[in-house]
Amino acid sequence: MLSQIRPAVVLLVLFTALTGLVYPLAVTGVAQLALAAHANGSLVYVNGNPVGSELIGQNFAADKYFHSRPSATQAQDPAHPDDSSKTIDAPYNAANSTGSNLGPTSQKLLDRVSADVKAKRDAGWTGPIPADAVTTSASGLDPDISPPNAVAQVAAVAKARGLSEDKVRALVETQVKGRVAGVFGEPRVNVLALNLALDALK
Repeated sequence: MLSQIRPAVVLLVLFTALTGLVYPLAVTGVAQLALAAHANGSLVYVNGNPVGSELIGQNFAADKYFHSRPSATQAQDPAHPDDSSKTIDAPYNAANSTGSNLGPTSQKLLDRVSADVKAKRDAGWTGPIPADAVTTSASGLDPDISPPNAVAQVAAVAKARGLSEDKVRALVETQVKGRVAGVFGEPRVNVLALNLALDALK
């Protein structure tokens, strides 16, 4: 009996140490040496202070900034701290990445999108409104918008900053990233990078 228990205990301790300690430390060490910026969250710094991540969207609300696509993430309602079923809207809540799970027949979704479209029209948007300007992503944390979405916001941002539309549009064009390896994904604009470039614009 003891001859069977001893090897089992030894193997348990050995593999616990290997898979629970040695392997994670080795992977973390390699990541820190080879891809430190990515391993630490792809943080963006301004004057030595972190202002966000390239991978997590932010809720830019001021007229002078380009806006991210809508976010459906939520957080627990502080008025009901003991009831996790009570939630409030909390855009870009990285602790609760999720989509709305509302389907195309959902009246709530149709009402929200219609209200967003009307708000954009009232703000002066003309022409077709890009889908990603009024729909949420599956994660609720998308840091990028489509180039047409960015271009559609040029007039409002230029007006809020007292800049020419041509100057702001040219800045947007410098921020467009193409498909990965020319094949994967779609052209996109990182909203945080665009807004930081906008703040630096003279």
